[in-house]
Parts: sequence; structure tokens; C-alpha cells
Amino acid sequence: MKNKVFVILAIGTISYLAIVGAVLMLYQADPADLQWQERETYNARQIGQLDLGMSKDSVIRILGSPDINEAKAAPKGDMQVLFYRTHHVTSDGITTKDECTPLVFRDNELIAWGNDSYRDYQDNQRRE
Repeated sequence: MKNKVFVILAIGTISYLAIVGAVLMLYQADPADLQWQERETYNARQIGQLDLGMSKDSVIRILGSPDINEAKAAPKGDMQVLFYRTHHVTSDGITTKDECTPLVFRDNELIAWGNDSYRDYQDNQRRE
């Protein structure tokens, strides 16, 4: 009788661990479902893992839809800037650029990110 109870408990425990493991390995969190504080942390962490040269589609797959988006056709290649909220400035219910990290793309390829890169992008756009 003791062996039977032990076997049932062992099977139950192993089944439970297998299900939990499968959920943890297969579940993809959608950044859009996170609270704004969690999303800021998530975005900052994921941006820290990005590599130059990544495609815009790959970045959006990782980070989800941007909070703000700018685009412009340019002679040296189409430019696009995606803004992702990474820090809190004002409690007004509106996400603004100063609360975001800009990601700069040329022809759908990540070429830079951060405020200095965005200022460089703006300066270059004024010259063209």
C-alpha cells in the first residue's frame, strides 16, 4: 500500500513539474499585456540585448509595437525611429519621447539607439 501511494505521488509530482516546465519554456509573454512599470523594465532589459544590424521585424517581434514611431524617406536610405518606453518622467497617462529610448533604423536595419543617436539622426535630417 505504501509503495502504491509513493508511486501515485511520484507520478503526480513529475507530471506537475513537466507541465510547469513546458509552460515556462513555451509561453511567450506579450509586452502589450504588461503594466506600464513592468513594460518599462521589460523594454530596457530587451533593448540591452539588441545587436546592431538586427531587422526591424526582429526587434518588433522581441519588443512588440513601439509607443511612438517616426519615418522618413531619405536619399541615403529610408529612415525610421521606433520609440519604446523605458523610464517614467511625468504621471500624466501619456507616453512621450522623453520617457522612451529611440531605436534608429535605416532600410529596416537597426543602426543605433539612444538619445544621442536620435539627436544625430535629427541633425542629419535637417541637413538633407
